[in-house]
Amino acid sequence: MSLRGHRPDEAARLVDASHLAVPDDVPTLLAEFGGSMGAQDVALYLVDYEQRVLVPVPGISGMERGEVVIDATLAGRCYRTLDIQQTAPDEDHRRLWVPVLDGVERLGVLELTFGAVDPDMDEVRAFAGVVGELVVTKQAYGDLFERVRRRQPMSVASELAWQLLPPLTFGTDRLVISGVLAPVYDLGGDCFDYSVDARSARIALFDAMGHSLEAGLLASVAMAACRNSRREGADLAGSAEAIDRAIADQFGPDRFVTAVLADLELASGRLRWAVAGHPPPLLLRDGRIVKTLIGDVTPPLGIGGAVVVSEEMLEPADRVLFFTDGVVEARAADGEFFGVERLVDLVSRTSAAAMPAPETMRRLLHAILDHQEGALQDDATIVVVEWLGPASELLKV
Repeated sequence: MSLRGHRPDEAARLVDASHLAVPDDVPTLLAEFGGSMGAQDVALYLVDYEQRVLVPVPGISGMERGEVVIDATLAGRCYRTLDIQQTAPDEDHRRLWVPVLDGVERLGVLELTFGAVDPDMDEVRAFAGVVGELVVTKQAYGDLFERVRRRQPMSVASELAWQLLPPLTFGTDRLVISGVLAPVYDLGGDCFDYSVDARSARIALFDAMGHSLEAGLLASVAMAACRNSRREGADLAGSAEAIDRAIADQFGPDRFVTAVLADLELASGRLRWAVAGHPPPLLLRDGRIVKTLIGDVTPPLGIGGAVVVSEEMLEPADRVLFFTDGVVEARAADGEFFGVERLVDLVSRTSAAAMPAPETMRRLLHAILDHQEGALQDDATIVVVEWLGPASELLKV
């Protein structure tokens, strides 16, 4: 049966079947739907939280599958580049690796095994698109996908942080936003947020005092106050005031959150930002720092005081790098700081290699973890916002 010829009916059948399905039923649905386009075997792999390996979701075939390293395999190349990869065909079968995405957020890959007949790549891509939607919609109803992605125990504070975060990567024809956080299993007070509409993108990065569940609660209040004020129509200064008030009311004068709040106008590239006791963002152009967006730095949120909003005009392909102090202050065993220069150098080199924004962030995450041998003394968060221009071509995914 050709998925291309019958795709509306087949897709509708899959969606209908998924309405009463739990996450554990997804492998069965994938096997049935994959078989309709000639696949002899279908396996779903999800990326682990540190984005080092692809982990198989238990399927119905009973075949034992192991983790697949992202940096040294065809499956990993598929994940890194977002391009379909395939093994050389023989007389019996050929194997495809296909990226599974939520928009431009990388969820994992599909392994599809076909017989001697050449697979229809349009059908394969359409199938992977449906799979991505299934993973996103079903993960809210059970713990299977979460258990698959975890390679070690997660702290309560980190559990809270991950539930608050938006997808790590989002893209349109005008911008890309991508972020990473570490240590993924023991986050404390770092978090970030964004919201994009037809006219603008709002970005927020927070670093709460301390590194514990209390810091996580502090960050969650900041995040909630930020979203609440934004949805009530507040501008940057109004959001900062609402966050400051919420923290002071809940925790008193001895607790605070450093923050950067930003608003990017998509048609013009006009960036407004406010810094509250936080490392200032960096403006990168052609892989180089052209400006540190210092503006007027005001005290952290929660201890009073009004933020000052500054403004900068971006050029197409400019990148704005937001980060917490745990990034540049990460120390190696010999005491050497990770530093701003190393951070910018890594962003520049991955940009020059024309890597997708989430792959740039993945490599930054590993560089930070490796620099401190995986034992970070503070949370480290990076968010990059790339303005593609007022009339950019659609993103390649």
